[in-house]
Amino acid sequence: MTSGETWTAGTREEVEALLGYKFQHEKLLMTAFTHTSYANHTGEESNERLEFLGDAVLSLVVTEKLMRGDRRADEGDLTELRKQYVSRDALTESEGRLNLMRYLRRMGGDNNIAGKTNSNLFEAVIGAIYLDGGLPAAKAFLEEHLVERESVNYKTILQEYVQERQKAIPRYHVHGSGTKFECTVSALGAEASGMGASKKAAETAAAKALLKKLRKGTKS
Repeated sequence: MTSGETWTAGTREEVEALLGYKFQHEKLLMTAFTHTSYANHTGEESNERLEFLGDAVLSLVVTEKLMRGDRRADEGDLTELRKQYVSRDALTESEGRLNLMRYLRRMGGDNNIAGKTNSNLFEAVIGAIYLDGGLPAAKAFLEEHLVERESVNYKTILQEYVQERQKAIPRYHVHGSGTKFECTVSALGAEASGMGASKKAAETAAAKALLKKLRKGTKS
């Protein structure tokens, strides 16, 4: 079985509309959607090199966003927060929302498609956009389509911790705008704050801080 083989001008326009980006160099777009199985059959370049580049661009963009959004977070906190954006699950969800796999040029059945194909495709698209339009274009694409997914659900852990001790739930208060948000959470007579590049990230940081405080038995 061959999938995505007969790309037309209409297909290109459809994909570009989906991505929200118009390519100057069509070959980059085509390469981003060329799976190894198809490349081995046709002699074309696969999307592996673009995926490698896209991974680096993604890490840079997300790291910069987190650095600007939470100046109080240390290296360990930033590393954990970054996982919410660059994990395989987050990238797979980002690809799934766009349903990019339907345009992938590949050969053979589903057995030829490894479990990381979805996330690799999304990273290859990032790499292609970066080469075609530079860092601003890649940032704009990621700002629109990158999904944040908690690697550790500190909000759920905190709620379970609190409810084991009291019939109550943590109370969150978030304020801020753009990519700078601050959240204060209170429970069991204690309070903690956290900052993040989104409301969800700020809540996660605050929940993590309060959980740490409660486990130590320190109250503010």
